Amino acid sequence: MELRTFGRDVLIISFSAFFADMGYQVLMAGFPYFLVFVLGAPVYLYGVAEALNFGIGSLFAYIGGRAGDRYGHRKIAIIGNALIPILSFTAFTRDAAGAIAIRSTGWWMRNFRTPSRRVMFANSVSSENRSRGFGLLHGLDVGGGLIATFILIVLITEKIEIKTIFLVTIIPITISTILLLFTSKGLNSARRGVDSGQKMTAGNRKTFLSILLATSLFGFSYYSMGYPIITIISNTSNPVLGIGSYSVFMGLSALAGFIYSSFAAKSEIRFLGLAGYLLSAAGSLVFVLVLHFSEPSILLYAGVGIIAFGTGAVETFEPTIVSRISSGLGAGRSMGWLSSSRSIGLFAGNIVMGLLYVVSSQYSYLYAFAVAALSAAIVLAGGRNYRAPVSS
Repeated sequence: MELRTFGRDVLIISFSAFFADMGYQVLMAGFPYFLVFVLGAPVYLYGVAEALNFGIGSLFAYIGGRAGDRYGHRKIAIIGNALIPILSFTAFTRDAAGAIAIRSTGWWMRNFRTPSRRVMFANSVSSENRSRGFGLLHGLDVGGGLIATFILIVLITEKIEIKTIFLVTIIPITISTILLLFTSKGLNSARRGVDSGQKMTAGNRKTFLSILLATSLFGFSYYSMGYPIITIISNTSNPVLGIGSYSVFMGLSALAGFIYSSFAAKSEIRFLGLAGYLLSAAGSLVFVLVLHFSEPSILLYAGVGIIAFGTGAVETFEPTIVSRISSGLGAGRSMGWLSSSRSIGLFAGNIVMGLLYVVSSQYSYLYAFAVAALSAAIVLAGGRNYRAPVSS
């Protein structure tokens, strides 16, 4: 993939995503360790925290998408991004409820800006390069998260106070917001569809609805990667190994985004179903088998790696397909529905994962496998008549 294929705005938005993840992914990787092993909260409370994070976040995603259509996507993306650093103050309380509330508030602002940022990005790249563009966005997005996990591991190894570690995340997130200020002001326009002038065909409407259902179900299975972190720390008594699994996830997911971005539009549904949902299901199955048949070990990293490649496909092809067929709706509204559908699933999924985890960690991962496999079946069946619109 050559960067010169893309315009200035594509690169600015992608690197803004890079710095944003470099900041808040420190919280995503460090929070389960902080909540369960520093504050001593039970694992099921982590499930509740993630459910609040993503469940209420689904409402913010929908509101943000509609607000972008009405007031301008560039404006909403900048406002939301500027408020994400609220979560940097998570460790300023030693109370589990307070920590959950502060982190969630910052994450909701992230959800609020995400649909508008996706619309800005889709409006910045040509239709034929859209999957490549979203692959680049995902690769840099997750690449920033990979660096975040390395920073977290080094600072924890050096015995830096967790309050300080979380607080410094303000710096890269602020850089992310500043970069968005340099995007073209034309991206503030609330366009009614990414590929304007085309109507959504019956086949593509069915595809759109199947993706919303599939991504919601995938959310039921796509537990926070904090669960593998907790599993590995619990079985090794080594926080670095646990957080290191998140580094593996981020690195391989970024690589997957770059790889998948080169595939043609006619293959997008198959790759979403097979390389996305079904591969993620296989990763959860690895956790079940390793926890059942052997002493939990480095083999758990294989499951993390498989889930990472599956997630890379989902994050590349879901927004690509939706951006292509969203002409019948406001672009922000359709992206808002996509983010909301995933978050609704994540709300319920993390509650179920937390409750099952108390009974047996194997049950929780087996549940994740089954629901992700169902998502694959739904999107492959619903997207049989998908046709990528010709760019206008």
